[in-house]
Amino acid sequence: MTQEPSTLYAKLLGETAEISWKELEPFFAKGALLWVDASLDLIEAAEGMAEDNRDKVAAWLAAGT
Repeated sequence: MTQEPSTLYAKLLGETAEISWKELEPFFAKGALLWVDASLDLIEAAEGMAEDNRDKVAAWLAAGT
């Protein structure tokens, strides 16, 4: 049985696209950029942040992902 993605996951997926470093640089300069390890689903990470899922995000940060 496969779990259907949440509405938020689908929304975030629809808003995700490639972005150049030049576009990211201002966020990096302000310290407002997070690196997500390639082993982690980027959309799942965004969903965890958007839902303020502190336990999940803390576990990722502790693991370095």
